[in-house]
Amino acid sequence: MNVLQGSMVALFAGAATLSAQELGDAWGTGRAEAEYYRLVEVPLPRELALEVGSFCMLPDGRLAVGTRRGEILLVSGAFDERPAPRVQTFASGLDEVLGLGYRDSAFHAMQQTELSRITDRDGDGRADRFENRSDVWGFANYHEFAWGSPVQPDGSVYVVLGLSESYHYRAPFRGWAFQITADGRSIPIASGIRSAGGVAPNEHGVMFYAESQGPWNGSCSLKHLQPGSFQGHPISFPAYDLPLAAGMGKKPIEPHSQSRLRTECERVEQLVPYAVVFPYRKMGQSITTFRPDATNGRFGPFAGQLFLGDYSLSIVMRATTELVDGVWQGACYPFREGLGNGILAVEFSPQGYLITGGTNRGWPVRGNRQYVLERLEWTGRTPFEIERIEVQRDGFLVTFTLPVDARAAVVPDNYQVSSYTHIYQEEYGSPEVDQTRPRVVRAELQPDGKRVHLTVEGMVLGHVHEFDLAGVRSAAGAPLLHKHAYYTLNRIPK
Repeated sequence: MNVLQGSMVALFAGAATLSAQELGDAWGTGRAEAEYYRLVEVPLPRELALEVGSFCMLPDGRLAVGTRRGEILLVSGAFDERPAPRVQTFASGLDEVLGLGYRDSAFHAMQQTELSRITDRDGDGRADRFENRSDVWGFANYHEFAWGSPVQPDGSVYVVLGLSESYHYRAPFRGWAFQITADGRSIPIASGIRSAGGVAPNEHGVMFYAESQGPWNGSCSLKHLQPGSFQGHPISFPAYDLPLAAGMGKKPIEPHSQSRLRTECERVEQLVPYAVVFPYRKMGQSITTFRPDATNGRFGPFAGQLFLGDYSLSIVMRATTELVDGVWQGACYPFREGLGNGILAVEFSPQGYLITGGTNRGWPVRGNRQYVLERLEWTGRTPFEIERIEVQRDGFLVTFTLPVDARAAVVPDNYQVSSYTHIYQEEYGSPEVDQTRPRVVRAELQPDGKRVHLTVEGMVLGHVHEFDLAGVRSAAGAPLLHKHAYYTLNRIPK
């Protein structure tokens, strides 16, 4: 097996008992989802063997694609009403481009071994200058994934580095995150990363990354890349002894296995709680890149929210985050299933489309297409959905996309809530544990007809709060397209 053939084999190692046939439907709502968000294939020549690793939009409206096979492709016409794209190869011979940005006429490409600045000096449409912006980390195995963020307003790119073979520390700074500044400095930001799937700002412009379930990670999650933080996996601690890590301060104390993350956050000063937990199989199995919807409503009623893919289940999900008492937390929601392959990259276009791409090579995925580029389009119809959930000091505020039936809205039993957490442990993943049943004692419909304030008894810090709102109906009598949502509660407002 060569490097490219094996590159995704162990990305989500530990789920080896799953086969593609066993994955089935994610939520069983794909046909209904299509009424509101259609899936359009962007046709490309099969001989292109497209395996998407990253996207970025160019100022002239073209789509730039970084591929697992080491190319940067420029695609024209991907967002035409009837797409008939034209593809130009800008660069090739790179090493698995899992992050791509563009600024000041230069691409910033995240390869496994370095962040590169790539330009076309003679204007012929082909790269002819390759500059190394940073390679301060080590590389010892093909399965050491490196993800890069879009270029930030200050010219920085953020880099997250997976462990060796998902489990080991076999080269310097595996399991760390860096800020690579515009002037070429490499600043360590965080340790404790296991197997990242993407890095980007959240909807508030704060840097987050996507983490996969595995050792010291009970389920997939979005995590805040807080400067100086420890993200949970202690195998990366040897890098604290390297001179470049001096600015990170003292090495964290070892976390206790078989504990709970909330408990260890009280023990380990630098440990950051998960901002949004994606319960395993219910909401993804190996989450990847995310982007905020900045289309100002052209993509429907979820403007400003995060949209992210999942590799194993070939789905797109939503997430919202909020800062409470200095700690990030939020919720995730089902969105769209039935995509053609394992999603590694998503990107919004100015026209209001969400482009998706990835691969099905190397690990079982639901999508059975080898090479496919797809976009999601809002049909103009608004689904009846849970638009967002926000925490209140006495419960939660649930916002819907359409007005709610006034009688159903105020019945507390129409809002079923359960809670659980995961074991924070060295072993792979975790079952849902410490289950409780918080009780909705009051439901108050707000004057706008779309928001309901829930007074809840028994909320539990450190737990996922799973909502089942099957009893709620729209004012027109429609059920929710997706009745579930999952809020990760780290803090309750004072």
